[in-house]
Amino acid sequence: MEQVWVQGRSQSGGCGPGLRRIVDRMDRAGDGDGWVSLAELRSWIAHTQQRHIRDSVSAAWNTYDTDRDGRVGWEELRNATYGHYAPGEEFHDVEDAETYKKMLARDERRFRVADQDGDSMATREELTAFLHPEEFPHMRDIVIAETLEDLDKNKDGYVQVEEYIADLYSAEPGEEEPAWVQTEREQFRDFRDLNKDGRLDGSEVGHWVLPPAQDQPLVEANHLLHESDTDKDGRLSKAEILSNWNMFVGSQATNYGEDLTRHHDEL
Repeated sequence: MEQVWVQGRSQSGGCGPGLRRIVDRMDRAGDGDGWVSLAELRSWIAHTQQRHIRDSVSAAWNTYDTDRDGRVGWEELRNATYGHYAPGEEFHDVEDAETYKKMLARDERRFRVADQDGDSMATREELTAFLHPEEFPHMRDIVIAETLEDLDKNKDGYVQVEEYIADLYSAEPGEEEPAWVQTEREQFRDFRDLNKDGRLDGSEVGHWVLPPAQDQPLVEANHLLHESDTDKDGRLSKAEILSNWNMFVGSQATNYGEDLTRHHDEL
């Protein structure tokens, strides 16, 4: 059967040359023995995460630093994101003006926290904190606040189990709730709701979205190894990775599939 390659994988299943190239890079970045160890996989995922952050910040910097003075001012970021408006006339020409006003206020609040020296001008490090707040301890409270605002629909200051589920799944009329949704309810009850009061407060939201002292690349590497190591020898062959390509395409090891079409020297 003819195979058509789409974003590094074939429509009939399997993977394209992009994943093979990434597997080779994983091994060569380590000991080059022809196998991918847990340490090599963890190191590669960490490398991919950091490269993604650097790339996104560089792209944003080029967009936001409109006067090319080596800093990004709040007004530059606001105007580049939302357009130029006179004071008091923000979003007068758009349909859902209130939504945009809330987004603008939220972005400004996050910018003010990221701007540690309070000069309304972001350095590259401060812009990184604005774009990737989960990477910075001083941004923890803003991540928690934004998560609560997104999920807490009845505005009581907590995330109820139905609000938690609603963010993941929208039921159709008469549709039976899938098994995975029941599993998420159990996750909420057993692992998210630490004080067992049936809801999540800010501290519990923080423990969920920014778990303490967790090596996220190692967590993901362990998951990929567990799911793909078919002969259970504690390492991955190229064949094991390619036969479980769908696991890797949906992971940070391939930047969620985006790296499958990158050139070799861009990885």
